[in-house]
Amino acid sequence: MNHADVDLSALPDIPVRDDSPVFREPWEARAFAMAVKLNEAGVFEWGEWVRTLGAEIRAAQANGDPDLGQTYYLHWLAALEKIVTDKQVTARERLLARKDAWDRAAKATPHGEPIELGRDGTPVAPA
Repeated sequence: MNHADVDLSALPDIPVRDDSPVFREPWEARAFAMAVKLNEAGVFEWGEWVRTLGAEIRAAQANGDPDLGQTYYLHWLAALEKIVTDKQVTARERLLARKDAWDRAAKATPHGEPIELGRDGTPVAPA
């Protein structure tokens, strides 16, 4: 994914090195890419994304997040979930069901093996 078209300077507190976003885990890069792709698809304007992310960060700080950088993409993910449900891209219940399915699959997966939906024996509902 090319982040060159994304105004990183507008994002509150994004971890950056050499003008590129920094990701500690692969899921962080995927969450970043999802937001960029949804913006490109016209689901939301970038300014709206910045405001939503900023509100999530402020709410977390108000609830005691020490804001040391390790939780940045957790806020990013929370903002992404909020904006896709607010925009009715998906229903909150559907999002929660998918999160639960991934949680069950992770718990049913032996260490070192890839996590696959349905691994726990529960049928996988369409996304």
